[in-house]
Amino acid sequence: MRYVAAALLAALGEQTIDAKNIKNILGSVGIEAESDKIDLVIKATTGKNLEELIAEGQTKLASMPAGGGGGAAAGTEGGSAAPAAEAAKEEKKEEEEEEEDDDMGFGLFD
Repeated sequence: MRYVAAALLAALGEQTIDAKNIKNILGSVGIEAESDKIDLVIKATTGKNLEELIAEGQTKLASMPAGGGGGAAAGTEGGSAAPAAEAAKEEKKEEEEEEEDDDMGFGLFD
């Protein structure tokens, strides 16, 4: 994600989307760029203008499911709250693991 963002920033700054510009943008916020990921972004963006890239991205985002989970069921009288607490802990743990994902961490400014 950060490589795509750097490429889009280069395009918005009316610069070419190349390895040098992507490395400079990422380096300005303390991120060491990986050349294989830069090459992948350059390959995907070659020959396309900024408007085409944004339109293509919007169609891909529109096809992604974005539904949330259902609400928790209401407890019954005399029921134990322990299962609900355990479920909440498991959900929180899963969310923390998701946040650690390098590609989706949105860590451009980390």
